[in-house]
Amino acid sequence: MPKIGDIELPDFPLLLAPMEDVSDPPFRALCKENGADVVYTEFISSEGLIRDAAKSIMKLDIYEKERPVGIQIFGANLDSMLQSVEIVEKSNPDIIDINFGCPVKKVVSKGAGAGILKDVELMVSLTKAMVERTKLPITVKTRLGWDESSIKIVEVAERLQDVGCKAIAIHGRTRAQMYKGNADWRPIAEVKNNPRMHIPVFGNGDVDTPEAAKKMRDEYGLDGAMIGRASIGYPWFFNEVKHYFKTGEHMAPPNMKARVEAARRHLQMAIDWKGEKLGVFETRRHYTNYFKGIPNFKEYRMKMVTSDDAADVFAAFDEVLDKFGDYEFSA
Repeated sequence: MPKIGDIELPDFPLLLAPMEDVSDPPFRALCKENGADVVYTEFISSEGLIRDAAKSIMKLDIYEKERPVGIQIFGANLDSMLQSVEIVEKSNPDIIDINFGCPVKKVVSKGAGAGILKDVELMVSLTKAMVERTKLPITVKTRLGWDESSIKIVEVAERLQDVGCKAIAIHGRTRAQMYKGNADWRPIAEVKNNPRMHIPVFGNGDVDTPEAAKKMRDEYGLDGAMIGRASIGYPWFFNEVKHYFKTGEHMAPPNMKARVEAARRHLQMAIDWKGEKLGVFETRRHYTNYFKGIPNFKEYRMKMVTSDDAADVFAAFDEVLDKFGDYEFSA
């Protein structure tokens, strides 16, 4: 069974990936209820934390029902990262994760996220300093490398482990790929098969079906899967993977009543946590997947994603249940 520090995990755990404006407390709660073994916050700017920026501080909110939960931070300045560790510790997470993988230009241009893949020495020294600053387990999420010509992930992972990193999640793309093309899990398997590696190695990227998760486990031998885009608007994915592992069969997809109820709860929790304006806006990205595949649905989806009024969105949910309540989703 894999462990992150002293945190014992089930065999082949499923982790909710940190995703900006997605993996907030409402969505993490739904994923946890539906089988996620470890959840991570949205990534949080170390500079934002030390400046006491409201949006960054708000992302530190975690709840007992989420545990084990990791708070993910990013940055490239040593002093800022160390100060942010002290701020993060006050929220009492189970794990502190460092983002060395975000490919977005505004992050990379500051040398943070995947930008640090150009400077492996800094990557290692930052990790070492953070390990020494806290008693909480430090983990890392990263990519294969900056581009195809600079993939050194086996060496990088080993060095991160050697300075005290307790687990590593690797996205099977380079920064140059962004999210295009297919994730390559072979270099991740090379990390896992390195005889010197003894910390958990989690795979990330294109785990979008139960079969893909099984392949990552059985053919690539990884310790667990970090789930990102497949979970957006579909928190049931975690339990569907676990059901497939146990039975070799696909779990029946949630019916319309379950989907409407989840969307309704999601929106209400988001409003309770961040207010109506942000709650309505930031929950929109989930509705396509909550109601994916329904014919003649555009009118209702447009109501959900264009209204700024929560009452209108809740009313749209009622309309959907009334009109499409008997719709049968295929596995």
